[in-house]
Amino acid sequence: MTNVPTDDGPWLVVGLGNPGPDYAGNRHNAGFMVVDLLAERAGSRLKSHRSRADVAEVRLAGTRAVLARPLSFMNLSGGPVSAVRTFYKIDPARVIVVHDELDIPFGAVRLKRGGGDNGHNGLRSISSALGTRDYLRVRVGIGRPPGRMDAADFVLRDFGTAERRELPLLLEHAADSAEMLITDGLEPTQNRFHALL
Repeated sequence: MTNVPTDDGPWLVVGLGNPGPDYAGNRHNAGFMVVDLLAERAGSRLKSHRSRADVAEVRLAGTRAVLARPLSFMNLSGGPVSAVRTFYKIDPARVIVVHDELDIPFGAVRLKRGGGDNGHNGLRSISSALGTRDYLRVRVGIGRPPGRMDAADFVLRDFGTAERRELPLLLEHAADSAEMLITDGLEPTQNRFHALL
């Protein structure tokens, strides 16, 4: 049970993405997809909250948790995340941010606590708003763009046909890893999911 906070407050699992139907299938919305899956597993639906996020109060692996999708655009995710954290009085050590990651192969899930934002503007905004980088990250691998395609264009495109066939399993692994972070802590979760790909 390493790295599991000892108090019994709720966890906050934030999925990053851009709001609206035009972005729903984008690679950049992988975080939204994982949080939606967690809500579905918990038999809940995210609803609009005054923090400028869609929120659901659920139990994940028997533990109280708040699921959130910021309603701002990705680059401004920090304000809503900070507002949800403050509203529910959640320790930053119990914040899990689920996001797409270019530098991880498509299909892989990687986990870490803290570190830089690696050019991810959503993470930069969250770190600034929370005043710390020391939160957990579930990094959903989307791979690098082909050829000379700009990374910004790549993340704002929908997953390709072949990727969509594999996407449900990737989302399942990411959702499973978020739940395992809550129950088992970081190191055991890394040991399990980093071995998958």
